[in-house]
Amino acid sequence: MATMPMMKTETAAAGLGLPPDARVGIIAGGGSLPVEVAAGSAGQGYPPFIVLMEGEADRLPELRQYEHETLALEAIGSLVPLLKRHRITHLVLAGEIKRRPRLTHLRPSLSLLAVIPVVVMALARGDDGLLKVVARGLEARGIKVVGAHEIVPNLVAAEGTLTKVEPQKSDWRDIEAGFAAAKAIGALDIGQAAVAVGGRTIALEGIEGTAGLLDRAKLLRGHGRIAGKTRGVLVKCAKPGQELRADLPSIGPQTVEAAHAARLAGIAVEAGRSLILEGPATLSRANELGLFIVGLAAAEPAHG
Repeated sequence: MATMPMMKTETAAAGLGLPPDARVGIIAGGGSLPVEVAAGSAGQGYPPFIVLMEGEADRLPELRQYEHETLALEAIGSLVPLLKRHRITHLVLAGEIKRRPRLTHLRPSLSLLAVIPVVVMALARGDDGLLKVVARGLEARGIKVVGAHEIVPNLVAAEGTLTKVEPQKSDWRDIEAGFAAAKAIGALDIGQAAVAVGGRTIALEGIEGTAGLLDRAKLLRGHGRIAGKTRGVLVKCAKPGQELRADLPSIGPQTVEAAHAARLAGIAVEAGRSLILEGPATLSRANELGLFIVGLAAAEPAHG
């Protein structure tokens, strides 16, 4: 079976040229992405203002070193006035938000009343549809939404084998099967990842996320249909036509640990359209465990 063409590249994205008077804000959810974006922005001379999403942001000691305020999901109607008060010109949506605000618990405000139809429409959509509506709503109010990869380009997965271990011929069959499956569920705005073993897809990402997907793959090892089969690959890629300024597929050290626990041989991500969080630690741990990580040629241009 032919393999996907692979080439090493130095980087998969260009940085964002911010004007001197730009003020960067970060909506911080869970995980390390908000921390890396904040450090990247500050390192470029743009100390960020952090909006800590209550109950979601979990790297608080690192994020609280910057100017910040905490905001409940149900107080989302206060977001635009808050950003305007702090003169935010560019906003990054970074980190995992595990739940959506409950409409019956939304805190009333004049700004919320103005956007309730938009909020209701957004919550009725899938994740990508929701993000597109949110981005358009913010930009209509003069706040430019930018991607984490535009602030910190070195988070973007490069094309080629990124670890010491390289995929075997059988792994490429798994990669191709997983890539096709991940793109298929992405087109339905369901998920961004799949696990393939023995040349066929055995598990698809759902609402539980990649961690839940890998937990299921681990349990399926004992199932009669794949018992005894070795290797296997986790494949993550952007949804077709995805809003790239938020929710790019990502992997990190925990992904590597979970893939190893599921006895997979490696991880494949879409180059230019995926993020590798805590890059040095992620690649180092993969090398220690004998897993490969590869960046696949992007199916679409790396912009949007």
